Amino acid sequence: MTAGRHSKVNAADAVPNRKRGGDIRVTLSPKTVGATSGFGGVLELAPGEHVSEHYHPYSEEFLHVIRGELTMELDGFPTPLGAGDSLMVPIGVRHRLTNTGAEAAHAVFHLSPLAPRPDLGHVDTEAPQAPLETGPEVGGAR
Repeated sequence: MTAGRHSKVNAADAVPNRKRGGDIRVTLSPKTVGATSGFGGVLELAPGEHVSEHYHPYSEEFLHVIRGELTMELDGFPTPLGAGDSLMVPIGVRHRLTNTGAEAAHAVFHLSPLAPRPDLGHVDTEAPQAPLETGPEVGGAR
């Protein structure tokens, strides 16, 4: 990882997080590169695995599917996604992501703008899969 104006982070160097399911790695954020407008990273989901339902009260989420077959439920309505598809989740919309394919799925995500504090960024509407694990450390104002 290189700090500064041209910051670079490799996903293999990012801390994996499994609180809500899958392998979520925040690569670019206030904590990792001093970002001020949002954060993003990569997500890997095994077949049948899902990310627990939640919503973002301050941020839009942008999801770009690189590999695999996923279904994003938006306020309970399923949207099938495949490699090359992109989806925007509006502020306040409950969403749950499931790997509905036979192979591991890989996606890239970005959320913007940042919540006023990191602890306000996600609201769980379904029990997290690893409730004792802390959420991804995005950093920013406290």
